[in-house]
Amino acid sequence: MNRISELEKKYVMEALNNEFSTSKNSFFNNKLETLFSQKFHSKFAIGHCNGTATLHVALMACGIKEGDEVIVPALTMSSTSIPVVLCGAIPVFADSDIETFEISAESIEKCITNKTKAIITVSLYGLAPDYDKILSICKKNNIYLIEDNAECFLGEYKGKLVGEFGDFSSFSFQASKHLTSGEGGMLITNNKDLANKARRLNCLGYAGVDAKKGKITREDIQNPNYSRHISFGYNYRMSELQAACAFGQLERAEELVENRLEVAKMFDKVLDNQSVVKKQLEPQGYKHSYWTYCLVLNTDNPENDWFKFRKLFKQNGGNDYYAAWKLSYNEPAYQSILQPMNGVWQKFDEYLCPNAEYLQKRMIQLKTNYWDLKEAEMQAKILKKTINDFKENI
Repeated sequence: MNRISELEKKYVMEALNNEFSTSKNSFFNNKLETLFSQKFHSKFAIGHCNGTATLHVALMACGIKEGDEVIVPALTMSSTSIPVVLCGAIPVFADSDIETFEISAESIEKCITNKTKAIITVSLYGLAPDYDKILSICKKNNIYLIEDNAECFLGEYKGKLVGEFGDFSSFSFQASKHLTSGEGGMLITNNKDLANKARRLNCLGYAGVDAKKGKITREDIQNPNYSRHISFGYNYRMSELQAACAFGQLERAEELVENRLEVAKMFDKVLDNQSVVKKQLEPQGYKHSYWTYCLVLNTDNPENDWFKFRKLFKQNGGNDYYAAWKLSYNEPAYQSILQPMNGVWQKFDEYLCPNAEYLQKRMIQLKTNYWDLKEAEMQAKILKKTINDFKENI
């Protein structure tokens, strides 16, 4: 199968043929937002230029401001916590569950203070966090839940789609994601007041937009007395070309996600009767969507063995695989800029989130975006051989 099919190309050409005419320049944005709302059982969907802008807008719509605290996972890409900093707020880092790799509800509870205003969860690698426990914490403490689902399309938690739980849920169409338009993002919510705020933050604070309307009309702006801006906002809107491509991808969502699930099954088959690597636990009632196939290397010496395993994998014909990102608080900007800031009460060292520290050094992220399944089958065989070779070399 092709990742980008003739359908996406057809829609992009339609957008180009419209020549970005003012009257037609939101055609695919409207179609994409409508279909996204339907698919994820949400009242409102708002397209964005990327999946970091979505989080920034969600936080601001929730009223997050200087001095507030937002709990985030330590183990994820820093684009989850950077929008917190951009709001002037303080990201507070929670540890991971050692088996699922997701943000730990127990760690979240330890991070809550009287300044906590929101939690951002990440459906890491395509697997949901424990929403029941996290929602209970949010309700008890009267704080917002924002889902960062950049890595999860059509994953499930106890019969509901990932994306149906938060006050806001954020998705990404970045190049590596399940559905892509090169860049782009989507923010969904069932709260009309939050949706209105998010739309205006997304659209320069325009008076003529709202939860369902993403564009001011020609009739509005032809009046010389028209007041355009009732608030300040960002220009985070999704382009019509992005929307056209993403709309085609969304129509093909099931087949695109199913392809990754087939790849994951191939990797599953080679993990029996070995203890070299451990895969991410998928608890009963969860449905993984496998943005990547994540393993943890069982070693007490990850500084050497992670590289040894990777070298063997490549020597056997394996494709490059990915390491986990550095924990956010270990990144230079966090160490040098965020750590000294007033109000930052966590100490950014190896004792802050011990589970996340352990996992990050040992993680092997295998690709699942193989559009030729024969290539994926070969990579699975190479993984099996590498596991056996590694056992013989330790």
